[in-house]
Amino acid sequence: MKVLLIGGGGREHAIAHQLTRSPLLERLYVAPGNGGTARLAKCENIPIDAGQIDALVRFAQEHHVDLAVVGPEAPLVAGVVDAFHAAGLRIFGPTQAAARLEGSKAFAKQFMQRWKIPTARAAIFDDFDEAMRYLRTLDRPPVVKADGLAAGKGVIVPSTPEAAAAAARSMLLERKFGDAGATILLEERLHGAEVSVLAFCDGQRYALLPTAQDHKRLLDHDRGPNTGGMGAFSPSPRVTPELLQEIERTVIQPTLAGMAAEGHPYVGVLYAGLMLTARGPRVLEFNCRLGDPETQAVLPLLESDLIDALQACIDGRLDRMQLRWRPEACVTVVMASEGYPDNYRTGLEISGVEEAEALGCTVYLAGARLQNGRLFTSGGRVLAVTATGPTVPQAAQRAYAGVERIYFVGAHYRRDIGVAHAPARADRTTPGKSPSKRSGAGRK
Repeated sequence: MKVLLIGGGGREHAIAHQLTRSPLLERLYVAPGNGGTARLAKCENIPIDAGQIDALVRFAQEHHVDLAVVGPEAPLVAGVVDAFHAAGLRIFGPTQAAARLEGSKAFAKQFMQRWKIPTARAAIFDDFDEAMRYLRTLDRPPVVKADGLAAGKGVIVPSTPEAAAAAARSMLLERKFGDAGATILLEERLHGAEVSVLAFCDGQRYALLPTAQDHKRLLDHDRGPNTGGMGAFSPSPRVTPELLQEIERTVIQPTLAGMAAEGHPYVGVLYAGLMLTARGPRVLEFNCRLGDPETQAVLPLLESDLIDALQACIDGRLDRMQLRWRPEACVTVVMASEGYPDNYRTGLEISGVEEAEALGCTVYLAGARLQNGRLFTSGGRVLAVTATGPTVPQAAQRAYAGVERIYFVGAHYRRDIGVAHAPARADRTTPGKSPSKRSGAGRK
């Protein structure tokens, strides 16, 4: 098969790495790809940006691509799946209408309210004065969220009402995020641990991936500014089999049922970002694709053929496929440029990747380019070092051994990814261990 993978980050390197393991794969094109995908066998980077939908369709037609796979959210929200369908091409991902679960936080909130999916209380505004009147009625400052895609920067957690008002002003009046902030949510602030639950979906049924925890803050002990993610580990020891069944029953199943009932069957990866509160799990957000860096901590555990899994979703036959996962833990540690997530240098040479890989780690490149056989930084989150082990702390120890082998000027990384978590065995919440049979549990 010829496969086209759309995207160019660390997530796409991890997806590409898994796709190249499939005996079904003849050729993998990655648009635009990065220095990591350029190093993979059977793989070729294509100079087409992920947002150039017409060019992607033409390329797939001219090169007789059998399957397209979408990594990032922006082309999904822009309708890349609909464009491929209109051209008679096979593609993995939700349609534009289904991708509104991520593309519009207002739509997602109203959807969850319609289908009684547990989430934080929120009010939606496109008028600044109305938002201020509502803010004055609250006892505590709310979370301020831009409705649309804002490159991971559209959620602000203010500590005072004045800071909440300033955040709302920056979005509604100053248009800090452009059209993405033309509508905002003032949302109840929840407290608890955050976990990620992802599922492959075929429109009616689903198959869960191992649970994960992502670290968004730049610095150790969850301090500093939010980032795109400084590391992740899987599975989450916080999610017991009983809690996972509750999340399926209250979140995953009603989401698939609701989207189908509203005429937009969800095909692709459904990502539920959850907070485990004293009142139970609550949805913070939905994403319509694999997470980054969660993908780098989850896909290495997949034993099944990824191409077969993606096609089962497209063909509506997840109930006839049992995904197999390694009963281990996985930890990924992001190495970022000095100054990230604000201003940072690029063009710095990267060394030690081969040494880290010789230790048994997998190094997924993100903001890195390959030039004359040498790697150079090209972005803020440069790469992620991933390792597996019997437990999360043991996998973390192996990942950090790999991190110590890699060098570029000003490299920054957290030193606590997965380190402080209880050494529970990884198979406590491995999909398929529970009697609920994940791959068929989404059916009514």
